[in-house]
Amino acid sequence: MSGVRVENFLEMMAAERGASDNTLGAYRRDLEDASAFMDGPLEKASADDIRHFLSDMASRGFTPGTQARKLSALRQFFRFLYAEGMRSDDPTGVLDSPKKERALPKVLGEAEVGTLLERAAVEVREAVAGSEEHLLALRMQALLEVLYASGLRVSELVSLPITVAQRDERFFVVRGKGGKERIVPLSPRARQVMKEWLDYRTLVPAFQESAWLFPAASRTGYLPRQVFGRELKALGARAGIPSAKLSPHVLRHAFASHLLQNGADLRAVQQLLGHSDISTTQIYTHVLEKRLEELVQNHHPLAD
Repeated sequence: MSGVRVENFLEMMAAERGASDNTLGAYRRDLEDASAFMDGPLEKASADDIRHFLSDMASRGFTPGTQARKLSALRQFFRFLYAEGMRSDDPTGVLDSPKKERALPKVLGEAEVGTLLERAAVEVREAVAGSEEHLLALRMQALLEVLYASGLRVSELVSLPITVAQRDERFFVVRGKGGKERIVPLSPRARQVMKEWLDYRTLVPAFQESAWLFPAASRTGYLPRQVFGRELKALGARAGIPSAKLSPHVLRHAFASHLLQNGADLRAVQQLLGHSDISTTQIYTHVLEKRLEELVQNHHPLAD
């Protein structure tokens, strides 16, 4: 009978919620795993039965994330049974989800960021003036310097208006998530590189009428963030930084982490990043704590 109930549930998920084949396959596997653990039919399981199933997964080394995913599948299944009158209660309603450890962001060290920025500068110097390689190298250098100096989201970076560079000011206002505006800083180096890009950009006929700082022949009229991401990984590879370790978001993380490492106030970093909740920013303090712990373990004479 369990098989029939599961098939009914999956049919509902496909017909009413448009679940993809991959999603349906994942639900099926999770429910089959739970069913195999139960002494009786899955649809007859009690809250204690499901708790024992979760405890068994934990004892076998399944991560909290995997446990939470399987519990989510069970919640959906039993809510379906309750809604269809196949059960008079929902045994998952009294269960707490396993707490997942929040993943620490990938962060580049200051030396690695320095290596990346230097590689970008070298490629500008080595490119033949007026060539396409020179244009792309200048654009990449400007993107990198502005990103590391400001901590912008990649979507905010690629869609910067040209007026940001034309004003040549130490700060500018950016509109972020939810239409919220915030003040963003620019270092002297970022302003200089951005000005060099702007001067060169005005020589490209296709760019002269664009309102964007980083124009492109795209639907939006500015550089797609996916293109920037690919070019950044390629630059990182040439600088000796593994592509898996590098992305525009990693540089945003580096901006925040390096500020905190050098004594910046958490509230100030929150405002610079445009986080509405400081708990989002606090993840960077965990990065610093982890590094301090590693420092003690590696260098303290009494460490194990």
